[in-house]
Amino acid sequence: MDPSRISIRPFKLSDVDDFLKWAGDDKVTWNLRWNSITSKEEALEHLEKVAIPHPWRRSICLDDSSIGYISVWQYSGDDKCRANIGYALATEYWGQGITTIAMKLALSTVFDDLSDLGRLEAFVEVHNKGSQRVAEKVGFLREGPIKNFYPSVQAFRCR
Repeated sequence: MDPSRISIRPFKLSDVDDFLKWAGDDKVTWNLRWNSITSKEEALEHLEKVAIPHPWRRSICLDDSSIGYISVWQYSGDDKCRANIGYALATEYWGQGITTIAMKLALSTVFDDLSDLGRLEAFVEVHNKGSQRVAEKVGFLREGPIKNFYPSVQAFRCR
């Protein structure tokens, strides 16, 4: 994959058709915080009310078409120096290095964009080896399973 074809950017309402293709795929959404989106109306509502207003959610784009996302959830109060990063990609692009490139792009700006951020964490399902490899390729360090919290999740940290 030519890395110059990959970018990250804020979502736009015009992404709705591309967004629906991958956000409606159960293989993509099975471990996300939201269920598969099943209609164009639902996709528009999600973009308008969730994705676009989110403080740090970016569309992973191939030739400027949305094929996934990266999102950073910054904690609040005394924990605002910490955040969690999550990502998902359309199944047809799995295993091509796209998420790794997109994550490197995200990491190049997220610490500047969120000036209070000092620690970025990724929580990845134990059986999701591909996502674990992405985290490690971009510099996250494996901390291990979260035994008392989510025993099926591996914790990774950056910084």
